[in-house]
Amino acid sequence: MEEIQMYLDECKEMMSKAIKHLTNELGKIRAGKASPAMIDSVMVEYYGTPTPINQVASVTAPDARTLFIKPWEKSVIPEIEKGIINSNLGLNPQNDGEQIIINIPQLTEERRTGLVKQAKAEGEQAKVSIRNSRKEINDELKKLQKEGASEDEIKRAEDNVQSLTDEFTKKVDDILDKKEAEIMHV
Repeated sequence: MEEIQMYLDECKEMMSKAIKHLTNELGKIRAGKASPAMIDSVMVEYYGTPTPINQVASVTAPDARTLFIKPWEKSVIPEIEKGIINSNLGLNPQNDGEQIIINIPQLTEERRTGLVKQAKAEGEQAKVSIRNSRKEINDELKKLQKEGASEDEIKRAEDNVQSLTDEFTKKVDDILDKKEAEIMHV
């Protein structure tokens, strides 16, 4: 039945979005290496409007311990510094008049453990999202059964939904294991 296939495709898409969101959020968690994504959440006052830092400057990581932020207008440098300090990322911006340089400090063991907990919390949110997708699709399948779809087709579809859930939950675990190893690596 094509309606069932449509729901299975929707389920896979919803679960894929959960994985994509997880990888995006884990990219923001620094693992001791400089990454432009680390400061994506920093907002800068730009002509009175809070603006994401990547819309007022280019952010590059020339090596594993340094970030360069080159604003498109020099007048924005103090606002960028203020935004970085106020972001509670624990970063110390230095201004050379042309650009802002951020040296990324080595992570302490305690900080690494905290980052692993943060990553696991993001992973748990992804798993909850995957399970919610499963529940939503299974509810839709039950409605189809009440509308006259065969019990066998619905049971097969529910089994497919469960196998998708297992597959995507395993992906979350694999992504988390990789991120944990990256964070804990000195």
